[in-house]
Amino acid sequence: MSPNDNRIDARDWSLLAVLSVLWGGSFFFNGAALRELPPLTLVFLRVALGSALLLPLLRMQGTSFPRGIAGWKPFVLIGLLNNVIPFSLIVIGQTFIPSGLASILNATTPLFTVIVMAAAGEEALQLRRVAGVALGLSGVIILRGWGVETRAGQGLGILLCLGGAFSYGFAALAARRLLKDAAPLGTAAFQLMASTVMMAIVAGAMEQPWRLPMPGVTIWLAVLGLAGLSTALAYIVFFQILRRSGATNVMLVTLLIPVTAVLLGWLVLGEPISMREFAGAIVIGSALLVIDGRVLNLLRRVV
Repeated sequence: MSPNDNRIDARDWSLLAVLSVLWGGSFFFNGAALRELPPLTLVFLRVALGSALLLPLLRMQGTSFPRGIAGWKPFVLIGLLNNVIPFSLIVIGQTFIPSGLASILNATTPLFTVIVMAAAGEEALQLRRVAGVALGLSGVIILRGWGVETRAGQGLGILLCLGGAFSYGFAALAARRLLKDAAPLGTAAFQLMASTVMMAIVAGAMEQPWRLPMPGVTIWLAVLGLAGLSTALAYIVFFQILRRSGATNVMLVTLLIPVTAVLLGWLVLGEPISMREFAGAIVIGSALLVIDGRVLNLLRRVV
């Protein structure tokens, strides 16, 4: 399927569901790891371990590394917009606001992506897509609730998380233009490698992680989950969807993340599903149908 096609096929819908589980876990892993690790050090460990986990796969596939500054330049830009800036802003934001509110703010990513792609002339600003994203965001709010608490720095935390979502929109545009023909595995690995170098400089200058006490086993498990599942594996899936279905469509995953979190809590932990959560999930599902467009076209033909 061409990325210019605004529809998503069944395969990519299933991949979006998988990606929503992988990225949804990042808010949990962040919340756990932040108990003993400062935010920028956590981001550095996330991208460094994530890239290290992908190195053996690159070797197995015989993927060649980029050559020279020109070869690495696209991956540096993608790493900056897709990892360094949003990861840092969101994880710092989570030190001020609850994880649930952070996930709601993260769900604004498709709206920012629609605006950025339209402003850049990459995708038309279709009323159907804007309305669908807005409907989906309202569904996320219904499902999760605002979760707003009066605490110091809450406004700053909200702005930081929104800044991270905005950066994801620009990352999607850059990946669309610079890496549309690149293999998903190589793209995921090389952008994480570039991000590792940048975060080593930032975290080293700001937090001096070598001076920190050694974290406990639970914290390391959270970091490994963040790096292996929510980063390395997630980005392979992400760039696969981006290559097939386009930038705006892949960012719809942020609307699905709260739904999968609720469903996993019900299936794995036996947590009850409230009527509010059920209603929110229905609204989000309706929004995704509006964005996809095929159901609306079918209804027009029937009518």
